[in-house]
Amino acid sequence: MELTGQIAIVTGAGKGIGRAIAIALAKAGVHVGLVARTRADLDALAAELAALGVRTAVATADVGDRAQAEAAVAALAASLGSATILVNNAGVAAFGSVLDMDPDEWERMFRVNMFGTYYVTRAALPAMIAARNGEIVNIASTAGRAGSATRSAYSASKAAMLSFTESLLAEVRKHDVRVTAVLPSTVNTELAVTLGLTKGGDDMMQPEDVAELVLAGLRLPRRVVVRDVSLLTTNPK
Repeated sequence: MELTGQIAIVTGAGKGIGRAIAIALAKAGVHVGLVARTRADLDALAAELAALGVRTAVATADVGDRAQAEAAVAALAASLGSATILVNNAGVAAFGSVLDMDPDEWERMFRVNMFGTYYVTRAALPAMIAARNGEIVNIASTAGRAGSATRSAYSASKAAMLSFTESLLAEVRKHDVRVTAVLPSTVNTELAVTLGLTKGGDDMMQPEDVAELVLAGLRLPRRVVVRDVSLLTTNPK
């Protein structure tokens, strides 16, 4: 896929992986619509991307709220045009046992990680189908492949994303829309440090590594069917 001049939406763009993907897309000549909950993060990133010579637009939204997700996609389309690339990156994480975790927190992870992906995709997909041109990239996790103690909610939400990705791919291939799931392990982000998954450092996967993989997938010939792309790493000791 030729990226220059394409229009992308990146959710969860204010920090971490989403921010790195937005920067990588802009460097490739893609106009980028940015979605996150914190306006200050979006405005700072938009200014950085504009300096790279691409058009940008921002929309503050909690993608786990259907009305907000739909309004964000509509606002970005009005500013930039309909997206030909969608990166569903917005996500939340919290750990706790099945009995100890508050059910509201359990539900919140599904609202953002799974329903947020569904809401934004559903809003952006009709224009892709009409244009017969679309790339949807869902940032899942290796946690979606196997559960572990205290991570039932997070792992289940990411597993749901993987099943959604596969089902969506089967639906939209005939419309020349391609769907990919990227499965990073622990990445050196502010969220990972807060959760105690890592102390950070250069000896582990960085957000820019995930961004590089996403762009590599987007550049694959359109005749290639990509079921999912796994990015695996071993956590540092």
